[in-house]
Amino acid sequence: MQLVLDDFGTGYSSLSYLKRLPLSTFKIDRSFVRDILTNADDAAIAQAIMTLADAMGLDMIAEGVETKAQMEMLSGMGRHCFQGFLFRPALSAEDFERVLRDPF
Repeated sequence: MQLVLDDFGTGYSSLSYLKRLPLSTFKIDRSFVRDILTNADDAAIAQAIMTLADAMGLDMIAEGVETKAQMEMLSGMGRHCFQGFLFRPALSAEDFERVLRDPF
């Protein structure tokens, strides 16, 4: 079993959790991904979080990837795990079961 910290960088997901919890992965919140192409601060924060993940040997998933341009920018920063509407919109429970049975 692996423990994943969701919405990293927002709310209660403080840096102290990175020390205290036996994490394998954390997910950078979509609020930092949404404007990554136009907001230098969001890009800098995303890069810093990725650098931190790499230094700690943690995997990281970028949430909220909606465009190919966002994915390409994040890939250029060294990130290769993504989640968002670019790949598949949110599914109902029934549709999710169907995708599990026949992913393509």
